[in-house]
Amino acid sequence: MQRKRLTQLFPFLIPLRTKQRKFCYFLKMRFDKNTYCSVKSGCPLPFSVCSHQSCIYNHDTGFDMIYQENKAHNLRLGAAALDGLLIRPGETFSYSLAVKDADKKTPYKDGLIMRDGKLTADYGGGMCQLADLLFSLFLDSPLTITERHGHKIKDFPDPDGDCVLKGGDATVFEGWLDLKVRNDTNMTFQLTFSFPDNDIKGTLLSNEKDKYFYKAANGNVTLKQEQDGLYEEAQVIREKYLENVLESTQLLYVNRCKINYEIKERTA
Repeated sequence: MQRKRLTQLFPFLIPLRTKQRKFCYFLKMRFDKNTYCSVKSGCPLPFSVCSHQSCIYNHDTGFDMIYQENKAHNLRLGAAALDGLLIRPGETFSYSLAVKDADKKTPYKDGLIMRDGKLTADYGGGMCQLADLLFSLFLDSPLTITERHGHKIKDFPDPDGDCVLKGGDATVFEGWLDLKVRNDTNMTFQLTFSFPDNDIKGTLLSNEKDKYFYKAANGNVTLKQEQDGLYEEAQVIREKYLENVLESTQLLYVNRCKINYEIKERTA
């Protein structure tokens, strides 16, 4: 039986522990020798690297739709903090650092988050959708992924007929889990956001036109039955193209998550 954390036994300690963890986390970043991007520009860079968008509202959570409205509010605050941000050569992007003060003037609202394997409402909930959107942009670019964390449990199957990248998610939790990429190229990149209809759209721009374009894809995807359940292991690769001809592939990581729904596929 897994031993409970101190904050699970004494929930009133959670705010103190969270504050302590955030302070130590950002203090460590000040001395880790990375140059973190912080400069924003209101002038869009001329070339589009890639764009992705996703629907904000989920009608199937089983919770009141007010939490979806709250998520939309939270996403707008987070996107405003990131909009126009430049990632210059040699700089590192940190999601936690970039949105650290997004709620300084206008507070976040309670949205849905996963805590201890359960869906619950909490301050700033829903921001993982912004991290997922950012990660999709970074995967389809030459930026180097230095930190990424996937969800450990998969509660629902991927939509039928959709070209869904398995293991293409990125969960964040300030002070614990971050999303970071480093710009090892000679180009400058810029993040921009918009909200068409009920979607959030992110675009990655650059100051130079790259002769290559990049696309994330799955390599081998396997299901493994283990003592405590069924696990999915998915290779995530980056394909590099020159004039629609595949030049090379790079294995970025292998995503592993537990399957928490009925599945009829054969297991390895």
